[in-house]
Amino acid sequence: MTAQAEDVVDCEALLRKGTQFLRSANIASPRREARLLLAHSLGVAANELISPRFGVESSRTDDYLRLLERRARREPLAYLTRRKEFWSLEFLVSPAVLIPRPETEILIETALREFPERQQPLRVLDLGAGSGCLLLAFLWERPEATGLGIDRSETALAVATQNARALSLDRRADFQNSNWLSGVSGRFDVVFANPPYISTKELPDLPADVRYEPIGALDGGTDGLNAYREIAAGLPNLLAPGAMLFLEIGQGQAEAVKAIFVAAEFAVTRTVSDLAAIPRCVVLRYQEQKQSQKRLAFPA
Repeated sequence: MTAQAEDVVDCEALLRKGTQFLRSANIASPRREARLLLAHSLGVAANELISPRFGVESSRTDDYLRLLERRARREPLAYLTRRKEFWSLEFLVSPAVLIPRPETEILIETALREFPERQQPLRVLDLGAGSGCLLLAFLWERPEATGLGIDRSETALAVATQNARALSLDRRADFQNSNWLSGVSGRFDVVFANPPYISTKELPDLPADVRYEPIGALDGGTDGLNAYREIAAGLPNLLAPGAMLFLEIGQGQAEAVKAIFVAAEFAVTRTVSDLAAIPRCVVLRYQEQKQSQKRLAFPA
C-alpha cells in the first residue's frame, strides 16, 4: 500500500465510527447526526453521505472528530453545523441566538391563515427576533410585506441580518437593538413574539443541550411571565387598525398569559396547540373600540 493510500480514510468507516461514538454518548439519532457533522466538516451536502463510496484524506478528519466530542458533551447540533432549518428555509445560527424549533412554525402557519392575501402590504414586528426566523419566514410568504426585528443582543441582530441577506430579504427587513418596545416607533399589522418563558428556578433543570442556548432567550423571571407583561403594557400604541399578535407560550401558561393581555384590553382570538396537543400559540387582537368608548364616556 502506498503512502498516499494510507492517508485516505474510508468515508463509510468514518460514519460508523462517529455513529458508535454518539450512540455510546446516548445521542438519540447517532447515525443522522454523525452524517450531518461529517458533511459539515467536508463541506458537502448531507445527502452525499447517505451511502458514501469515497475516501477522505486523514488530514481532513480532525475537525470531524472534534465535533463528535463536542456533540457528545451535549453542545447542540445546530451550533456545531451553524445551520438550522425552519419553515423549509435554512438559517444561520450561533450561540448568540435561540435555536429555531419546529413548534414555533405554528406562529407562522397561524398568521398566514389570519392574513391570507399574499400581496397585502403588511407591516410586521418581531419582538425578540434572535435569528430572525419568524420575521423572515413570514416575509418569504408575503412578498409585499416589510418588517422590523427587535432584539437586545447586538450579536443576535448580526446573525439575523446575515440571514436576511442570505434569503434576499434585506431590503424588506430591518433590525433594531432595543429592550422589547423601548425606542420602537411606527404602526404594525402583524406582531410576533417568542419571548423567554421559563421560570428562573427551572433553568438548572433544563436538558443539557438547552443550557447552551443564551440565557436571555430562556429566563422569563420568577414565574416565566415577565416578558409578556412588558409586551402587553407597551404594544397597544404600536398597533395599526386590525392588527394581530401571535405569541408563543410555554406548557401550562395559556391561561396566565391570556389573563395578562385581557387585562391590557386585548381580546383572545384563539389558542393553537402543537402536535403534542400542548397550547403553543395565543392569537390576540387589541380592542380599539372598547378603548375609544372609554375615552368618550362622560362622568356621571
